[in-house]
Amino acid sequence: MPSRVYGPTDPDSWDPLTNAISPPSDESAQEREIRIKHELEAKQKSDAIDEDLNRQRAAEKKGPKPVRVLLLGQSESGKSTFLKFFKLMHDPKAFSAERASWRAVIQLNVVRSIHVILDAMTHPSQPRHDPRKQMTSSASSSPLSGEIPLPEDTSDVEPELIQIRYRLSSLLQVEDSLTRQLTPKDYSEVGTTQLAPMNHIKHVATELAINSSVPWKQRFDRLVGKGDTERMIIDWDDPNDPGKILHACGEDMIRLWQHPNVQQMLEKQNLRLEEMAGFFLDSLSEITAERYLPSDEHILRARLKTLGVSEHQVKVSAGSDIGSDWRIFDVGGHRSLRAAWAPFFENNLDAIIFLAPISAFDQVLAEAPKVNRLEDSVSLWASIVANKILQRTDLILFLNKCDLMAAKLASGIKLKDYVVSYGNRPNDFDSTTNYLRKKFAGILKENSPLPRTFYCHYTSVTDTLSTQKVIASIKDMLMRDSLRHSTLLL
Repeated sequence: MPSRVYGPTDPDSWDPLTNAISPPSDESAQEREIRIKHELEAKQKSDAIDEDLNRQRAAEKKGPKPVRVLLLGQSESGKSTFLKFFKLMHDPKAFSAERASWRAVIQLNVVRSIHVILDAMTHPSQPRHDPRKQMTSSASSSPLSGEIPLPEDTSDVEPELIQIRYRLSSLLQVEDSLTRQLTPKDYSEVGTTQLAPMNHIKHVATELAINSSVPWKQRFDRLVGKGDTERMIIDWDDPNDPGKILHACGEDMIRLWQHPNVQQMLEKQNLRLEEMAGFFLDSLSEITAERYLPSDEHILRARLKTLGVSEHQVKVSAGSDIGSDWRIFDVGGHRSLRAAWAPFFENNLDAIIFLAPISAFDQVLAEAPKVNRLEDSVSLWASIVANKILQRTDLILFLNKCDLMAAKLASGIKLKDYVVSYGNRPNDFDSTTNYLRKKFAGILKENSPLPRTFYCHYTSVTDTLSTQKVIASIKDMLMRDSLRHSTLLL
């Protein structure tokens, strides 16, 4: 039997990886010296990276784990506003650096609201419907289409308003420009989402929606530069700045919004624009100024619908480095996105902040026009409370948009027309909110797998001082819990 020869020609012993990294057979002494030197440098770099990673792992094991918070609630419940509040309190420099991008969003919000009014003028004589029979969504509006429709009957529209309407047609350029800037071509999951139609308008409204993975804020890098105060400022000389058209249309927009006939028309059509997310029509003189830069309050009120899940890391000062790393997860509240919530329930959560917009008691979901928004919030709360995976997770309830709730009740809209169980109790703010608070508390007590403390706060986007106090108290509570679980606090 012939002897077996091992080598490259032997398929049983030949290793392609070894062959690939082996030095060439004709390597000279000088080339070998250079190769060995490079390999040594590469190994030193690799060892340094490994040591750094090991140090980080050791530090994470010794120190407290990051505080992990999940934000839940239906669409337009106020989750994004909470995040902006949190960043403003704990990372003001990053918050300030985003002013240029939020300026564009606010401008788009204004154009959208004006477009709602102009489109409503095509139906100037439509009567108000009985809200008990057919509810409307505050998110409903006209579609931001390629043209401003003409009135069906101009007999009820003053000539002055018709002239304003034609002069404001240039706002379509602003809409197109801002939409292009906010929607990078490289991302396909950007577009519009369908909203619920008004109870008397046949067409369906749309709203710009951007996937959370889209770096839309970076789209404005070319428009900004560092100012003396280290804030991002606008390039006011940019000929394509949409603010120039808004400034030119400013007086007409103010006149349109404040016109008594327009207010009467909106009332007749049951269009309450002040309840729309991103309402700025009472601040037109500021937003249409030549060198408008958003205030903190304006950024908090700005509306941009995002899809998907986003994670936000915030360093929270607590007098030391202990427990300063916060991870806040924001998941979409649209019904089609709620399936994405489940994976985060097993993510070692410290708390869930659930936002229930109580002012929406007379509205319906945009994606489900037969579902009352308050009823949907109650149903969601019940399902979260009863989830056994979350039985040891702190649940914090925000009864949100209390400012809108108070205004709505004061205007004569009655909670009992939508919540039959409320009965003949007083229709004032204190009575209605106390009733709703007890309802949510009762659900927690009856459905929670384990006894829980009921944490509940009343919040409003316009009451910044009160909301900051609420967030500060929640921060202190969660950080104490985190330290206690890490055995660093007895």
